Amino acid sequence: MKCIAVAFDHLDPYAVYGICKIRQDVFVVEQACPYPDLDGRDVEPETRHVLLMDDDALSGYARVLDDGDDGQSVWRIGRVLLAPDARGRGLADVIMETALSVAQGRDVVLDAQSPLAGWYATFGFEVSGPEFLEDGIPHTPMRLSRRRGR
Repeated sequence: MKCIAVAFDHLDPYAVYGICKIRQDVFVVEQACPYPDLDGRDVEPETRHVLLMDDDALSGYARVLDDGDDGQSVWRIGRVLLAPDARGRGLADVIMETALSVAQGRDVVLDAQSPLAGWYATFGFEVSGPEFLEDGIPHTPMRLSRRRGR
C-alpha cells in the first residue's frame, strides 16, 4: 500500500476514472445518497487528491481543498472513504495522515458523518457547530485549529 497526494492535472485518465468510480460506489450506491459529486472543485489548481493505492487498485481516497471560512483561509478535507475490502485494517488513518500532511499551515475543517466524529477527534479535530443533515445523513462540522500552537 502507498498513499500519495496529487493535483488533478497530474492524474492520468485511469486514475480519474478510479476516483469517480470509488466515490460513486461508496457515497451514491452504498450509502444510497444521490448527490452531485462532480462539483467543479476537483479541478481547482490547489485541490489535492489523496489516493491510497494497493498495487494498481484504488483502495481509499480523500480530497483536500483550499477553502475559505468567514474570510479566513482554511483547508477542507472531504470525500474520505475506503473501498469495502480495505476496511477494518486502519488504512483510513493513512489517508487522513496524508491529507493532513498536505493541509499545512492553516486550520483544517471537515463535515464528518456524525458516527465518525470520534475517529476524527483522534487527529485533533473538535466539533465546531451543531449537527446537520446533508443528503439525509447526519454530519458534524469539525475543525483542527493550528493557530493555538498545535
